Amino acid sequence: MMKPTILIVGTTDTKLAEIAYLRLKILEEGACQTKVLDVSHTASKDPALAQLSADELLSPLQERASELKGLSRGDYIDQAIELCLPVVKDLVSKSQIQGIVSAGGSSGSSLATALMRKSCPIGFPKLMVSTMASGDIKHYIEETDITMMYSVVDIAGVNSVLRRILANAAAAISAMTLSYAKALVDPSVQGTKGKRIAVTMFGNTTPCVDQIRQILSSTPHDVSDYEIYVFHATGAGGRAMERLIAEGQIDAVIDLTTTEIADELFGGVLTAGPDRLEVAAKKGIPMIVSVGACDMVNFGPRDTVPEKYTDRQLLVHNPAVTLMRTTPEENTKIGEFIASKLSQHATDPRSIRILLPQGGISAADAPQQPFHNPEADVALFEAIEEGLQGSGIEIEKHPLHINDEKFAGHVASAILEVMGVTPRNYRLANARRRKWSFDHGASIMLARRASQLHEPPHTNFSVA
Repeated sequence: MMKPTILIVGTTDTKLAEIAYLRLKILEEGACQTKVLDVSHTASKDPALAQLSADELLSPLQERASELKGLSRGDYIDQAIELCLPVVKDLVSKSQIQGIVSAGGSSGSSLATALMRKSCPIGFPKLMVSTMASGDIKHYIEETDITMMYSVVDIAGVNSVLRRILANAAAAISAMTLSYAKALVDPSVQGTKGKRIAVTMFGNTTPCVDQIRQILSSTPHDVSDYEIYVFHATGAGGRAMERLIAEGQIDAVIDLTTTEIADELFGGVLTAGPDRLEVAAKKGIPMIVSVGACDMVNFGPRDTVPEKYTDRQLLVHNPAVTLMRTTPEENTKIGEFIASKLSQHATDPRSIRILLPQGGISAADAPQQPFHNPEADVALFEAIEEGLQGSGIEIEKHPLHINDEKFAGHVASAILEVMGVTPRNYRLANARRRKWSFDHGASIMLARRASQLHEPPHTNFSVA
């Protein structure tokens, strides 16, 4: 295998010494070679630049120096991202780089991490050494797997502290890149097993998700049949799932917990954005959708709840999370959102199925629990049904709570059906593998009951 290549992003006109040192330490590791993406618009006059060959140095901004020179810093960063992004995407798509690293302050971090987010898939090694890494880094990382390393001192001249930090960064990105490159050559290194199924989960829907995972990983299913990816529905979780779907790294979706929609519509802190539910529908992959935790909007500590909501039914989930019960009117809007997204974007309506748990849609929405409100739930269900009339998307209603093990069985059964895993396929596969037959449907629950999974005790809630 040829040595993999790490792309170093930086400004040679102001940070050449730091770039050169980082490059040197990567090369000293001996595992990888380097390229340098110069994101400055003026040519460096430092003779150290001669260390870089023409093949190793990429300077896409210098030919636009005159138009970039007069821009404000913010506008310059926006333009630099726009001009450099095609370059990095091309390097990634042609496998000319297998890792990316940068070191910088707030502006450099904004520029470099934007290139990482927008051009590199999940799993591609990305490391940002930043003066900003000890603060709020959400806007640098978003839904991706960028690794942030605090520089401790500013990226303004190489000194003993920064040399140690950059040497650590060089070792880290070299190891990550080598591991990634090996996985590209030998996919078995990644250990992916069978069909990749995404599931969305919240604390209030965890019992259902645990049961679904147990069903799909228990007999009669071979352990290599399905690989379950669980995404915490915290906004970033939904975006991360949809990014992986767009990248082709997900084969089917159980979107059990669509609570992020409530936050998007009503100002909660865990929104996944206005495009939620679109990607899987457009891709036409098998998709089960439910309404887990759509009975709540998420806010931070109790004193952060917007004033307009202070007279609403609030629930202190923990000191950092306050939940607001949705009303029938709000649930109607959530249902309309779900129906609209699926009906507008579904390329194959037969690949989508809606499952509605009529006995409650979260742990908090159960008899004797604080958010139990059948009227609000009915408004949600009716809006979905009305919005999907004539769409070709099938809806199942079950008189069960979302965390009932029987509902989990229905969800598992439904995803297998829309994936085209028929009873006959089960029987044939198991006849070859275990010399026994499988009756689709009833045996799912038989396998579930035979498992050792026990539902966790109900959470105790306190009302604000």
